[in-house]
Amino acid sequence: MANVVLNGRVLGGSLTGVQRYVIELWRRLRGVELLQPAEPLDGVRGHLWEQLVLPHLIKGRLLFSPSNTGPLLVGHQVLTVHDTVPFDHPEWLNPRFAAWYRAIVPRLVRRVARVIAVSEWTRQRILEWTAVEPERVVVIRNGVDARFFRLSAERVQRTCKSLGLEPGRYVLTVGTLEPRKNLPRVLEAWRQLPKELREDLPLVVVGGQGKSSIFRHLYLGELPPNVLLMGHIEDEILPALYSGARAFVYLSLYEGFGLPALEALAAGTPVLTSNRSALPEVVGEAALKVDPTNIDEIAWGLGRVLADEQLRSYLHKAGPERARQFSWDKTACETQRLLEEVAMAK
Repeated sequence: MANVVLNGRVLGGSLTGVQRYVIELWRRLRGVELLQPAEPLDGVRGHLWEQLVLPHLIKGRLLFSPSNTGPLLVGHQVLTVHDTVPFDHPEWLNPRFAAWYRAIVPRLVRRVARVIAVSEWTRQRILEWTAVEPERVVVIRNGVDARFFRLSAERVQRTCKSLGLEPGRYVLTVGTLEPRKNLPRVLEAWRQLPKELREDLPLVVVGGQGKSSIFRHLYLGELPPNVLLMGHIEDEILPALYSGARAFVYLSLYEGFGLPALEALAAGTPVLTSNRSALPEVVGEAALKVDPTNIDEIAWGLGRVLADEQLRSYLHKAGPERARQFSWDKTACETQRLLEEVAMAK
């Protein structure tokens, strides 16, 4: 019998960054049993299963809760916290969702055996908000799958054609349509670009509307010309979509890590991203960084990553080199080591 139990409450819905983290680790961890509801449970039902049912299924084994929350009844537990948005920016969230996380997370962090933060930025925010002992919070960064590194021209061409796009002739942004992703400012900056540039390169926006049970609604208003809202797309398409873009734009106001930026780096696509939260820690010097609250600066950055060939050449080479410092194998290996250490220490 496995000596570690994986809390799989979040599995079963549409793919998010947190779900990708859980899936990638589940594929790699050894001696771990996955426990999840018999059917996908959203909202209150999911939390009730986690708090009331899951503790009775563990049977004394170590619980690994990889998605921000876990049962308060279980102290023999390792918890992964991906960000502290409910504390830093509750105004971006559904009030009930924010209140629940603000109530449970500090108590849980102080109760469990160890906490994993996916970036040093997130670790510092956890320490700030929970006053937990610093030695109990460790940083294990996310990874990027090898399938995101630059693909064959034939595969990119085939994928782009199926979506009505031309390789190298579009700008891409990926992310849930929610307030912190900062899309309204990106669209306003897009309006400032020279008309000939906007007409020649559509801005492709990939991502569905965030769940109303979690996020406040994001109203975009009238879209600028040549902006394509593609909604949610299949995960299998993403690597080729990254590779085919002339540039990738990720101007999020707040990220606990920022997987899309790392995936775009792996593809060798020039990246324009934010100079705040965990994003500088992830991209290093392999992306152009700007103030995501300054529309003029965003427009300046867009112009550079699209037209400055010297910069584009540098970012094209630097991106994959930076991305190779992150891998899910490394993330899983460090997580496995921590889980075994905690399991043996009981």
